[in-house]
Amino acid sequence: MVGIVNYGAGNIFSLTSALSRLGITYGMINSEVEFDLYSHIIIPGVGHAGAAMDKLNQSGLVDKIRSLTKPVLGICVGMQLLTDHSEEGDVTLTNIIPLQTKLFDKALGIKIPHMGWNNVEIKNNLLFEGVENQTQFYFVHSYFIEYNPTFGIATADYGQEYSAAIQKDNFYGVQFHPEKSGAAGERLLLNFSNLK
Repeated sequence: MVGIVNYGAGNIFSLTSALSRLGITYGMINSEVEFDLYSHIIIPGVGHAGAAMDKLNQSGLVDKIRSLTKPVLGICVGMQLLTDHSEEGDVTLTNIIPLQTKLFDKALGIKIPHMGWNNVEIKNNLLFEGVENQTQFYFVHSYFIEYNPTFGIATADYGQEYSAAIQKDNFYGVQFHPEKSGAAGERLLLNFSNLK
């Protein structure tokens, strides 16, 4: 059963619709005690990392999230929240995964935000089991997480290589939106729900 951290940062309708289609039961987490009701946790997120972190701090759930030992998946801004710091709002984040979230460089001749389908180079990881390398996923973001081989489990390229997915212990993050990425995204959500 998947618990979705409900801290007011983003539209979760597409996520709950995807989980329903897959037959994955889910519920909303609004308080610390509710984490215990679920085997898997998703941190969604759309919009501004600084604003999302403010909301997460106001929710009082940050310490509880840091202490989790069950599988956790951050999506888009939810993935960025797992890192140390974001240039978006110059804000300190949860510090769960020691990486930096940075703004794409317009000097590379790219449009910001990066919006649309992009190929993902998959490293060997259970999150991507059954998903072919170079499969396309759907991205919408202006900020990215640097690629680091210690934590990077997939990369994408948009003017430069960056992390499409990261992992540290039981914490996973994906920069793309699996809930908007068709069959491959649904497979990833199913894989996540089966992680031990």
